[in-house]
Amino acid sequence: MSKLIILAAGQGTRLLPFTRDRPKCMVPLAGRALIEWQIAAARAAGTDEIVLVRGYCADALALHGVRTVDNPRFATTNMVYSLWCAREHLDGGAVVSYGDIVYEPSVLAAMFASPAAISVAVDRSWLPYWQRRSSDPLADAETLRMEPDGRITSIGQRPRTLDEIEGQYIGLSRYDANGSAALLGAIAAEADAFERGAPGMHTSRDFARLYMTDLLQHLTARAPFVHAVPITGRWLEIDTPSDLALAEALVHAEGGLLRVDR
Repeated sequence: MSKLIILAAGQGTRLLPFTRDRPKCMVPLAGRALIEWQIAAARAAGTDEIVLVRGYCADALALHGVRTVDNPRFATTNMVYSLWCAREHLDGGAVVSYGDIVYEPSVLAAMFASPAAISVAVDRSWLPYWQRRSSDPLADAETLRMEPDGRITSIGQRPRTLDEIEGQYIGLSRYDANGSAALLGAIAAEADAFERGAPGMHTSRDFARLYMTDLLQHLTARAPFVHAVPITGRWLEIDTPSDLALAEALVHAEGGLLRVDR
């Protein structure tokens, strides 16, 4: 089964004023909501099931053929907590996607085809795109280091130099049955530590505020195999109004799908 879980509970404050009355994934790009482009790409890539984790303005997210799960604590939690809300849908494996990205079907198809227990989509051509998004690419980029065989050893840390970035995580990861078991085990242990007031996997963020990159970094040393799936462009992140303006210049619709011209 090819399952996609989309994490779309956040308030999207960095994308104001576009998110004043709608979730981030409902902001339009090239005439359609971001989530509609994601669903179209998922269907084209052969996805059997789509699960959407809602929170902010949840009533706006009732989409045909899409299951929904709600994160009632969306205002005070982050991505890992939203994923925990959808834990019953992780059995057997799934692809997990941020709700503020768009990608071509070929990106998702590459994730489904990966043989690794845990796969992470990594854009090797990230720098020219980041340079168009910001005058200082290091300000909003994260570390990503790999072994020659593609195994990821560092992800999501604050980089000091460009040499620490061999690619950029795009917000898309896949877990097969073994990888999903490792993922659920790590989150369950973190939730238990949080309830007991014990230290967790991150020194400054507790379970409720963990990022997906915190979890992936934790899994690099403990999971069966965290492997990069290299891509070149074919995706975009829409986090700010300037990202949205840039995206409008970099995409076009073709046959009901979004094509990314980078």
